[in-house]
Amino acid sequence: MDWDRISGGWKEFRGKVQEKWGDLTNDDLDKIEGKREQLEGRLQQRYGYAKDKARDEVDSWLKQV
Repeated sequence: MDWDRISGGWKEFRGKVQEKWGDLTNDDLDKIEGKREQLEGRLQQRYGYAKDKARDEVDSWLKQV
């Protein structure tokens, strides 16, 4: 799946994001607003991921949705 589809349907996908990364709050999801860079940044903050690890996590998740 490509990120443009996620971004365009953020309301639908935000629940799937929260299922995958349960430490993300509703406030986090509101601030992400379907932006990949914001998601990666929040994963770095909440989970302590390095930038490359956050990117790899999102890439892996994209293959599953």
